[in-house]
Amino acid sequence: MTPGPIGEICVIYSTVPKVRSKELARRLLAKRLVACVNILPVRSLYRWNGEDCDEEEHLLIIKTKKDRADRVISTLRGMHPYEVPEIIALPVIAGHLPYLAWVHGETDGS
Repeated sequence: MTPGPIGEICVIYSTVPKVRSKELARRLLAKRLVACVNILPVRSLYRWNGEDCDEEEHLLIIKTKKDRADRVISTLRGMHPYEVPEIIALPVIAGHLPYLAWVHGETDGS
């Protein structure tokens, strides 16, 4: 399996409530929109509606193809409980080619 250009892979970050992280990750995987989702505990400090917030959340690190990013973002947004969730997509500029090939294979829709 030969991957396309490295720039075709992206990583999407999203913070979610701890109780929802596994469910959201499994749904994205079941739809074959993503190859892998890492779930990490994080502590988020931010301001929301003029208030200082300090939340324990989970960070989803989502690997997919760039051409799937809009669908991943839309799907995640539709399932996400936050009014304005963090959903950020970053390009992959380098990586281990066999891993990138695997991401391609897992998200090819077949």
